[in-house]
Order: sequence, then structure tokens, then C-alpha cells
Amino acid sequence: MILQYGYWFFKNALSKEQCDFLIKHGLSQKTQPGITGTEVELLQKEKDKKHLTKDELASLKKIRDSEICFIDDDFLYKLITPFIYQANKGAGWNFKIDWHERMQFTKYKLNQHYDWHQDGFVEPYKNPDDPNFDNKIRKLSTVVFLSDPKDYEGGEFLINFPNPKNDSKSIEVEEVKSKGSILIFPSFIWHCVKPVTKGTRYSLVSWSIGPTFN
Repeated sequence: MILQYGYWFFKNALSKEQCDFLIKHGLSQKTQPGITGTEVELLQKEKDKKHLTKDELASLKKIRDSEICFIDDDFLYKLITPFIYQANKGAGWNFKIDWHERMQFTKYKLNQHYDWHQDGFVEPYKNPDDPNFDNKIRKLSTVVFLSDPKDYEGGEFLINFPNPKNDSKSIEVEEVKSKGSILIFPSFIWHCVKPVTKGTRYSLVSWSIGPTFN
């Protein structure tokens, strides 16, 4: 698949008041450490009362170190999904999207980060009891930047475009630094969040799913 646009953005899409409300709403929820698929086995070990070693604990934070909670409120979908559909059409991706996962509120404090990763998984979701998820994959990822850039340093959002001619090309998506901006990109695109060096960075993340690509 050749993409004309690797990402699509809306600058200052949400107002300061909307962002502040979403931050307050997210902070009112119970948070948990952010994890990745590769870390699930380690967390299951901890759940089974087999305490993690120092090396395993370090491994959990080596890839991803953040605090998250999931929000499933109708008003959020009504607020954010119109931008997703507009981007899907405007960028020419035209992916078949028919469901959205719960939105994730994320807090990055000092030195917290998320190393290079993709949001998609190797296999489609397998959940025969839930047709909204069964045999579907993540197709579009959405990040809402809730913080004023004056409130933190570091925490840059980078996207990487692999290219066999020059190995890869990493770029900072500077267009979305301002409070209330929205970034949308295919979930198979590599991306990362650099460590926060001062202050706290807040964001809201969403994944839009649909049938597997044919």
C-alpha cells in the first residue's frame, strides 16, 4: 500500500475549555501503568503472585512508561469521530471503519515516554461474542493533544517512515504541538513519544477498527 499522506492533522481543533475539561475528566479516573502487547505475559505473572524481578520491572518501563485510563463516554465519540472520518477521506486512505475502541487518556510525567511502536497487532481481534471486534484490526490511530506546549518540555511526537533506500526517516510532527490539535494516521505507522523533560503532557488516544485488509 502506497500512502500519499502518512498522517493528517487538525490544528487547534478543540478549544482550551474543551481540553481543560477532558484533562479534568481523565484525572478523575483511576489510572494504571500503560502496557504493550509484549508486556502482557509479565503482567500476568505479577497477577499470579509470581513477583517480577528488577529486570522484568525495568523491561516494562523500557518501552513504555506512562499512566493511563480508558474512557467510554458518548460525548467523546461525538466530539472526536467526525475528525477521524474527515481525515480518512481527506487523506485518501478511505479505510473501511465501523467501530472505535475505548478512548485512552494518557499522562506523561518527568522522564516518561513511549518508545517506537505500531498500534496494530499481528492477528485480528478474536471475539466471536462481540461482532464489533471479531476478526477486525486497528486501522486508524488518533491522538488529541490536550496540553499547552508551555506546560511541558520534551514529549515530542515522532513518526517513522521505513524506506529500504535510506533505512528510515523519522520526523517530528510539529503541526500538532498546539493545545487542542488532533493527529490521525494509519495504525501500522511507526511512532513514538520522546521522554518528557519538564512538566506533564496529557493526551487522548483513540483507535478506529474495521475488517481486515483484503
